[in-house]
Amino acid sequence: MGSLSPTHWIIVLIVAAILFFGWKQLPDMARSAGKSLRIFKTEMKGLTEDDKAREAHQAEQPPPSPQATTPVAPPAAPTVAGSQPSVPPAVPPAATQPTQPPAGVQQPASDNQTPRAE
Repeated sequence: MGSLSPTHWIIVLIVAAILFFGWKQLPDMARSAGKSLRIFKTEMKGLTEDDKAREAHQAEQPPPSPQATTPVAPPAAPTVAGSQPSVPPAVPPAATQPTQPPAGVQQPASDNQTPRAE
């Protein structure tokens, strides 16, 4: 009694599938798998056609000119030596004093609790 040939394994798998899924479920499962594969094939074909159309569209358009894409900075205001800038430096919000909550809002008892909207 040697090992089973591939034909024997196929027969064993078919019998196991019938016993496990039932006779009525197998045609429905095969039909569903076929539809899924057909949809997948159609979508893959559509993706390759979209890629080809995108490449053809890009080949038709001339490359953008470098001058049009370069942003132009506004001219800097002249500064006098020893003068202060007209705009004060930005202060991060964390460096400012903590703000008080609006009137009527209670502070939570601990950091883990958040106030509930009532």
